[in-house]
Amino acid sequence: MNVTHRTARLAAMPPATLYSLMRLRVDVFVVEQRCAYPELDGRDLEPDALQMWSESDDAVLATLRVLHDGDDRRIGRVATAARARGRGLAAQLMRRAVDECEGRLIRLDAQAHLADWYARFGFVVDGDEFIEDAIPHVPMARAADATGGGR
Repeated sequence: MNVTHRTARLAAMPPATLYSLMRLRVDVFVVEQRCAYPELDGRDLEPDALQMWSESDDAVLATLRVLHDGDDRRIGRVATAARARGRGLAAQLMRRAVDECEGRLIRLDAQAHLADWYARFGFVVDGDEFIEDAIPHVPMARAADATGGGR
């Protein structure tokens, strides 16, 4: 399978790709994880928000977004289609996202069972566990000078 990795701001995305990306996020977070929450939170519309995704044959297989939180960056909405899991696509996107953050402090809220996975990319737990949409999460951060390429 030939996979292409892409990065774009929302306004530059083809409508069908945007639809597929949003559909994947809803399929994973709302349907699969059974969390009724506002997936479309408005942050994708921010001028500096970047969408990153992996696709094959015009199908979005994995995605994440990078947001600006002042001088810091925030990675979120990391999702992989069920049929594409186990191929390392999310890890490839994470490495690209970290590079995109240009050495800035990066924050994310990880589902607690994935904290070790995010640690591969230099993230450390940065606060107390909390419950969001009935799922335990932990805040994590990656210092601007952190190492850890998730290789």
